[in-house]
Formats: sequence, C-alpha cells, structure tokens
Amino acid sequence: MTDGPVILEMRSITKVFPGVRALDRVSMQVRAGEIHAICGENGAGKSTLMKVLSGVYPYGTYEGEINYLGEEVRFKDIKSSEHAGIVIIHQELALIPELSITENIFLGNEVKGSLGIDWAEARRRAVDLLARVGLDESPDEVIKNIGVGKQQLVEIAKALSKNVKLLILDEPTSALNEDDSAHLLDLLRGLRSRGLTSIMISHKLNEIAAIADSITIIRDGKSVETLDVGAGGVDEDRIIRGMVGRSLEARFPEHTPNIGSTFFEVRDWTVEHPQVPGRLVCKGSNFHVRRGEIVGFAGIMGAGRTELARSLFGRSYGRYLGGQIFIEGRPVTIHTVQQAIDHKVAYVPEDRKALGLNLLDTIQDTVVAADLRRISKRSVIDPDAAYLAAERYRKALNVKANSVTEGVVKLSGGNQQKVLLGKWMFPEPDLLILDEPTRGIDVGAKFEIYGLINRLADAGKGVVVISSELPELLGLCDRIYTIFEGAITGVVDRADATQESLMRLMTGAASAATH
Repeated sequence: MTDGPVILEMRSITKVFPGVRALDRVSMQVRAGEIHAICGENGAGKSTLMKVLSGVYPYGTYEGEINYLGEEVRFKDIKSSEHAGIVIIHQELALIPELSITENIFLGNEVKGSLGIDWAEARRRAVDLLARVGLDESPDEVIKNIGVGKQQLVEIAKALSKNVKLLILDEPTSALNEDDSAHLLDLLRGLRSRGLTSIMISHKLNEIAAIADSITIIRDGKSVETLDVGAGGVDEDRIIRGMVGRSLEARFPEHTPNIGSTFFEVRDWTVEHPQVPGRLVCKGSNFHVRRGEIVGFAGIMGAGRTELARSLFGRSYGRYLGGQIFIEGRPVTIHTVQQAIDHKVAYVPEDRKALGLNLLDTIQDTVVAADLRRISKRSVIDPDAAYLAAERYRKALNVKANSVTEGVVKLSGGNQQKVLLGKWMFPEPDLLILDEPTRGIDVGAKFEIYGLINRLADAGKGVVVISSELPELLGLCDRIYTIFEGAITGVVDRADATQESLMRLMTGAASAATH
C-alpha cells in the first residue's frame, strides 16, 4: 500500500437488480499512485462496483457515496466520469475492427481543427501515445490486423489520450498469452512510477500478488477485507482464503483415471487459412483420444490449437485440404456442425460471447439449443421438457441464477461459462472439446469445472482441453499434445510432463515421439 493520499473512497455502495442484491454496502479506498486490485469469485460484484464508479450505472441507480479527489461525485454517465479523469477498460475491448489505431484512439474524443477533425495532429498524438505504451505499430494500421495483446495496449493509449488520472482495467490479461501479459504488467508498473493510479480486476492471482500494492476482496456482494501487499504475507493462497472463505488445499480435484481404448482418431488433418491462400493452419495433424481420457493441447497464441478444433467440428474454420477422422475405428465424414453433433462430437468455443452464446436468450433456450430434437415431439418443442432439461443442468453445474428463464446476459462470466458447458453436455457427446474452458473465471468456479471434466471422463467420455495455462494442463490432463505453427510437435504423458518440457515443444525447440 502506498503512502499517497486517498484519492477515491466508495462508501456503503449498494446496487440491487430485480431479485438480486449485487452489492451490499461495499466500501473501499484507493490511494494515489498505487495499483489497487479487486478480487472475488464470479458474481461477487467486482465489475458491478466498477460500473457504478465509472457511471455505467449512474447516480440514483445505487445507494452509497463516492468521494473522488476530496469531493463527492455523482456521475450520470461514462462521459462525466471520463471528464473527471476516470477511464474504464472493459474485458470486452471497445474497439472498432475496421478503423485504424488513430481513429479508434480518438473516437468520441476527436482532435478538432479549423475545418473539422485535424487528422494530421491526431496522427501525431497517436504516435506519441503508442510510444508511451510501448507499441511499435503504424497509427494507420487497422485494428483487425493486430493481435489482442496489441489491441489491449491501444485501449490504454486511448485512455491516456483522455488525461486519465484513475485507470480501471477489468480482466486486462484474460485473453493474452504470457509474453503479452508480462508486457502489459510492465507497462502498468511504468505508469505507476509516473504517478498514474490504477484499479485492476483479475482472476490471475499470481499476477495480482506480483503487481498490486493493495487488494480489496469482495465476496457475495460484500467487501470482506483489504490486504496490504507491502506488509508481506500476501500470496495466492492468502487471496484465495479471502475470496472463498476457506483454504483451497488443492487447485485440482483428486482423480484416478480409468482409460479405455482409442475411439476417436485424426490422421493427416490439413487445413488452409480461410483468407490467406497457401497458409496452412493445420499441417498433417495426427492424434487420438481414448475413452475416459482427458487430453490436453498446449501451444503459444496463434499456434493453431483453436483452428484445429474448429476445423474438426464440422469444418467450421478454414478450408479443408485433406485428412481423415475415425470414430471407433471407422472413417467418418463430418462436413457440418450438425453432422459433428450426430457423431457425438461437441465443441465449447474459446470466445463464449461471440461464438458460444446468444446473450439475448434465456438459460433454458441456450441449454437445449444444440439438440432440439431431444425435447421435441413430432417436430414441436415441448416447453416442459425444455424447462426440466435446463433445470437439471442448472443444478448439476451449480449455475447461480434464480430461474432458467433468466437471461444469459445477466449472469457473471463464470456462470455464463457453465451454461455454455451445459449447452454442449445436453446432446450427450462422446467427445467434448473444451477451448479455454476456464478463461476469465475464478478459482472456485475453476475447481467446479475441473470436477465436471473428471466426471465426464469417469463416465467413459473423451475430453480434449485446450488451454494457455500450462499448470492447468499439467494438473488436469492424462496426456498433452503440443502444437507449433500449425503442426503437432509432440505428446507427453502426464507423469513425464513439466512446464519446461512443454515449452520446448511449444516453441519448436524440441520434438517428442507421439504415442
């Protein structure tokens, strides 16, 4: 905790949605020049609190008081909070893919000249801002052409253009690889050294412990405690104890695998990039999955893990050039997603909001969407059967919602992920491919999902887990394949796998015989 003056104090903030008390008299203080972290399980109220602070939920829609720079503030919208120097960067980046970096940085905050927008001055300022965040890109580059790590830096440059005094980052590294995450954290340290105050929400507790000066923990809508990192004794286990109200003795449930025979096999799978002719995203891939087995796929960002999974799932990515899928030893043809479902294959996508969920749907409609035939009679949906099916998965997955008729959009990220899992468990697949299944969710929800994966394997299913977190793959999977530049470079049994051995294979520095 820094010795700077308190610049923000939120007192007894209470926010109620219909049927839900999201925040219950939450209080916190932030000092000038510190990185202040907010931790809590999914649904604890972290993002809601920051939306209250930034004016997304305007004054009058909540109870309590906000004091900023020594005065009570009553923001009516985001514009008014930004005018005061408070800027929030949401987990879902608010950039327009078709516009340039310069256009995105100054969107809604245009540089005005005598004849309208002064684009030359805007471009000059963009160059300066990009240098401040350590991004070596042309200000004319279109956003869709740069990676998500660089997009996150553009968002920070955009915040700096607004003369930000208090920067709020909601899960800033959730979609980043390790290198991009490290670069972002170094940038935040640099901004702190120049006096910028930050509030950071994150589920990556190792990052929080490494970068935060103080940590406010929220549990079930209430502020539990604030930890002073500088005083010592604050590590991941201490943070977890505050978040869940108990110690998590192990991050992964105990599991003894019961692995059977191979039932799903891929041979020489080759796929071309959908927009770049000649660029192969899958290069003669070979792998297999046995019944009762959890198989991991490791690779750095852009290695081709997601491209392989999506291309196998009804050829929903890229241009198929060759290769064969075998189920129970017999070759099968899977041209469409429906054919994949018919062959008992399911895929839970990495981007749950863009590819997995319709946020306008209810929990019930989402859970049954992948196999309407199961709850239909003579091609007519039976609403009672749909309700009972959705309610069964709501209870089995411990989805925190009052009813399955509730909208998916109202759920926390972790509960949305559980609903998405329920959607693809409902068709009762034999092979379930999970792409980053625990991204952006808290340790408690992760533990629940790990237990669910183990139960699916114990029921004789095959589970494929794609993850950017090597400790997750090492703690969960029976075998781990590695991918580098579209090619499978090796496979390692759990007993023989280490982060170092996997990293060598993931970077093309070594190869291991597949088995």
